[in-house]
Amino acid sequence: MCTTQNHKMSECVYFISFIHCAFQPPQFKLDPRLARLLGIHTQTRSCIIQALWQYVKTNKLQDSHEKEYINCDKYFQQIFDCPRLKFCEIPQRLTNLLLPPDPIVINHVISVDPNDQKKTACYDIDVEVDDPLKSQMNGFLLSTANHQEIASLDNKIHETIESINQLKIQRDFMLSFSRDPKGYIQDWICSQNRDLKLMTDTVGNPEEERRAEFYNQPWSQEAVSRYFYCKIQQRRQELEQALAMRTT
Repeated sequence: MCTTQNHKMSECVYFISFIHCAFQPPQFKLDPRLARLLGIHTQTRSCIIQALWQYVKTNKLQDSHEKEYINCDKYFQQIFDCPRLKFCEIPQRLTNLLLPPDPIVINHVISVDPNDQKKTACYDIDVEVDDPLKSQMNGFLLSTANHQEIASLDNKIHETIESINQLKIQRDFMLSFSRDPKGYIQDWICSQNRDLKLMTDTVGNPEEERRAEFYNQPWSQEAVSRYFYCKIQQRRQELEQALAMRTT
């Protein structure tokens, strides 16, 4: 759009406005409150959402228990008008906070005085273009040639991480045992006892179980007898198998 304004007979002022700029991808001007909060004037929708997520992480607004929720601070409450919201709701709520970008306006003065020297004016206009590597990256990501190799490497990474976790558990076990053998064995027995009660759905009395009188009962003698009987039977089977292998 081009308009003219005559201030005097010796010059004309032309206002050249580029109202509809075909940004690809589309860009939007932020609501003044949101623009001050994020430090962004005009940007694409994806960049705006990314900046919002960075603000959430920086200010620790994500709920510690329900990760999909955001606990709004006073600035978010002023902008989104709610104390709490899901992050997946932000794109929809942004619709009312995004405006068309400001037009590019050029004020150009044309002198009609024959005595004035010719003047040349240069203007810098930022124009966004696609990254030349974008097509190559898309082709690489869409290529199926390396999918099998990538999947194999992912499996190796998961196996390595699992192995590291198992080794860490073993190291922690040995380290705790070396520092306090007696205390560690007691803690380990208590832990096994709790797991057994959960598995068998039984309720015990920890205070009674701490005392020696609790184990001086008939069931304790029966349990010991059964334990030794099972061990003897196990040992007998091992000996019979060993003798059978020798005779054959």
